[in-house]
Amino acid sequence: MSQSAGCEPTATSRPPWSMVAQARARGALLDALVRRAQALPPIRMGVIHPCDARSVEGAIAARDKGLIVPTLIGPRAKIEAAARASGVSLEGVEIVDAPHSHAAADQAVELVRRGRLHALMKGALHTDELMTAVIRDGAGLRTDRRISHVFVIDAPYYHKLLLVTDAAINIAPTLDTKRDIVRNAIDLAHAIGIERPKVALLSAVETVEGKIPSTIEAAALCKMADRGQIAGAALDGPLAFDNAISREAADAKHIESEVAGDADILVAPDLEAGNILAKQLVFLGGADTAGLVLGARVPIVLTSRADDVDSRVVSSALAQIFTHRPRAAP
Repeated sequence: MSQSAGCEPTATSRPPWSMVAQARARGALLDALVRRAQALPPIRMGVIHPCDARSVEGAIAARDKGLIVPTLIGPRAKIEAAARASGVSLEGVEIVDAPHSHAAADQAVELVRRGRLHALMKGALHTDELMTAVIRDGAGLRTDRRISHVFVIDAPYYHKLLLVTDAAINIAPTLDTKRDIVRNAIDLAHAIGIERPKVALLSAVETVEGKIPSTIEAAALCKMADRGQIAGAALDGPLAFDNAISREAADAKHIESEVAGDADILVAPDLEAGNILAKQLVFLGGADTAGLVLGARVPIVLTSRADDVDSRVVSSALAQIFTHRPRAAP
């Protein structure tokens, strides 16, 4: 980006290596979430089209941890073949036979609507197949909220869990969509025990610039919080990534903010930025992740083919904790 756009280089020429001394064991905070979830009753989770090894193994591992009671929805023969190939026993596990992935998604949504399932998990089908069933008018799981995805990231060089949104659902969110993205992330933060989460609205710079729409939207979201349209959190933005997670970088820019350097939630300007950010934290920063789709009637674990069994277990724990969260009175 040209200098005329107001974008400056990062405030520091190298990472704050003093953070190395704060490194934790990988996944320690996510493991603590699983232990917390194990103290709660398991939830009924529909696993949609679990016709590959990881989908079946993840569902059974989450069951064995006491997090879920799985219902496997898809072609029975393919599900049983995947289980045999993985050496997993399906004894006592309910299987709802469906001829193909589209039918499995539709059946899963209908089971939620009947009150038989508390949550859903994506198996070996495309995300758009699942989400088409979820958002279908009149027969899906829509609420008055826009649906969005939240990553919960345990980065060993950050001092606490970090929520990143939206990196999977909304490609180019409008201001109203971003309001719901923020509200969904705040709800999840509350559920996992962050009483007043600090929300950093990310952009390339920390000043409002007419040439950079995400800075204007960040400022508008902060004003929404001032007026009570977004509640239960502290918002600040626009903030560049370094200013959001590094107090040193924020001090160098003379940013006075309770959010800067101590963010709980990072709100990306669009899906591409959020997706790149989350994957950088994993593949360059050694982070472990879990995640949920929120804003529908029930939480949805939106796995990817790269997710291992541990990630599916932690995401199941998130869904369980979110399902059992205290609800505000109407």
